[in-house]
Amino acid sequence: MEDLRRWWALPVVGAAQLLVVLDGTIVNIALPTAQRALGMTDANRQWAITAYALAFGGLLLIGGRVGRALGHRRAFALGLAGFAAASALGGLAWNPPVLFAARALQGGFAAVLAPAGLSLLMIAFTEPKERGRALGVFAAVGAAGAAVGLIAGGLLTEYASWRWCLYVNVPVALMALAGTAFLPRDRARGGSLDLPGALLAAAAFAALVCGFTEAEGRGWGSPVVLGLLGLGVALVAAFVAVERRTADPVLPIRVLRDRARGGAFAAIALMFLAVFGFYLFMSYYLQAVLGYPPVEAGLVLVVNAAAAVVGSTLIAGRLHGRVAPVALIVPGLLVAAAGMLVLTRVTPESTDVLALHVLPALVLTGLGLGCVLPPTAALATTGGDLGAASAAYHASQQLGAALGTALLNTVAAAASGVGAPPAALVRGYTTALSVAAGILLAGALLVGLLLSRTDTVATKGKTS
Repeated sequence: MEDLRRWWALPVVGAAQLLVVLDGTIVNIALPTAQRALGMTDANRQWAITAYALAFGGLLLIGGRVGRALGHRRAFALGLAGFAAASALGGLAWNPPVLFAARALQGGFAAVLAPAGLSLLMIAFTEPKERGRALGVFAAVGAAGAAVGLIAGGLLTEYASWRWCLYVNVPVALMALAGTAFLPRDRARGGSLDLPGALLAAAAFAALVCGFTEAEGRGWGSPVVLGLLGLGVALVAAFVAVERRTADPVLPIRVLRDRARGGAFAAIALMFLAVFGFYLFMSYYLQAVLGYPPVEAGLVLVVNAAAAVVGSTLIAGRLHGRVAPVALIVPGLLVAAAGMLVLTRVTPESTDVLALHVLPALVLTGLGLGCVLPPTAALATTGGDLGAASAAYHASQQLGAALGTALLNTVAAAASGVGAPPAALVRGYTTALSVAAGILLAGALLVGLLLSRTDTVATKGKTS
């Protein structure tokens, strides 16, 4: 009975993970319709997206501390209830400020929900083979969530209302909340909040993400961009200094000093940096160059999600505990890089692009992502400081995604130069994807060096 109860925890945590990832993209396609309905200006419409990302990423370390203070199970339930309420508020939004506030609340509760969910999986599944399967499913849900969000956003907006892109979260969150009875119990550990560290972490994340975002429109040499990035770096330095001197820090420095965890954080940040740019360009290429409508473009991206599921469950999940994590992470980065390089061979005159370039690229990048997610999640959360490590892992993903979208979009715009589409567009996309592939190749080398001296094969360890 206890074994069955433990496995029931997997779909509960998986549903919560789907909510967190899906809401990063589901509003994107609905945004033009919502803008017209609520009278948003072109200048402020981005806050429907940015408010979620900033609150989610900036409050993750606080969310990890909430999990330790309340217990991960209680924090998980709190996150689900709050997420459902914020989603309902967003669906009911009668003006732009209410929508932006609701999206920020969603991000804040997601920051509590995400690290608590991953922590509960590590507590529930301690045997390497079972943990591998559980993390494989968890990673598959996360990998597929972005694509599902794009498809769901298109379908709901077209056939129902943009508001249902928010309302749809409510029944899913409430069902997951009812399923918290199957989650393992854990004890609260209390401790002080470390308010200075928490505020510095949130401010540093906000400054860096705003700097990355502004770089898309202003350019990397803009004084505003340089000022924001400089402020972000200064705040990170201040955060590290404060954490070194705090008796009960929100992110213990030992978490970052650990070689295996450092490799996991670097790998997932670089993977998200490259893959989120890849998703952006695939969406643009399918619609602007190949002429696919939004829903069909989203359906093509399902191939990537399916490949990620195969990589995370049938490859990484089954090999968990049998091989060293580096033997999955480095090949995963290399395979994803190969997928992007396939698309760099596309020209405006290319024929059979879908079969010869797009589908192979989607399969390879999906397999690579699927092979990287489970072992990095396991490495990041093996050992003590479970809540803080889970939060840092999710923060690495968010920073990578924000930087990737801004950096690669800037590269694409510069490479496009002056010229008539589609030639200029294709030139910009292939140049940006070449840079993304180079980042993944460099990441494979870096992670290989960081993890080559670790002797971790089965990711076991104390969780707290």
